[in-house]
Amino acid sequence: MFPRSVESVSSSVQQVAELSIDPVQASAQAEALVGIDDVQKSLNRSRASVYRYTNTDSRNLNPPFNPRKLNPEYRSDQKDPLMFHPNEVARFAKDVLRIKEVTVEVLNSPSTATQQILGSILEELRLIRSQLEATGKSPSDLSARLDQQGRPAA
Repeated sequence: MFPRSVESVSSSVQQVAELSIDPVQASAQAEALVGIDDVQKSLNRSRASVYRYTNTDSRNLNPPFNPRKLNPEYRSDQKDPLMFHPNEVARFAKDVLRIKEVTVEVLNSPSTATQQILGSILEELRLIRSQLEATGKSPSDLSARLDQQGRPAA
C-alpha cells in the first residue's frame, strides 16, 4: 500500500524518501493524510522514534507548530489517531532528518472488489439511461409503460 524506498547513493551522499498516500483516506478529507505506520515505513524509522519526533503534549491536544518536530494534523479528541499531511512528513524528513532529496508521490490504490462492483453498476445505469433516452418519450404512468412493452405486469 505504501511502498517505501530510501536509497543511499555513493556512501549516503544523497537519500531519497518516497511517500505514497492511499486515496481512500483522501475521500474522507480534502487532503490525503498518512498514519503513524505509514510515516514509520516512509522514513525507515522505528515506531518509537516516530513518536519521539512527533509534536505532542499530554496537556495540550493541538500544540503550536514546532519546526524541529513532526507536526500532526488537528485532532478533536485525544483518542483520535495521529495523522500527518504528506508535505509535513516531507518537510520533516528534509529539514530535521537531513534527507537531501525528498519526493512526495501520490499513487492510485489498486481497484478493490467494491470499486469494481460500483463501476459495473454505474455502467449498467448508463446503459439504462441511454436506452431510455433512445425511446424518445418516457411514459409517466405504469399502464402506458406496460402498453409500450407489450407484456402483462407480473
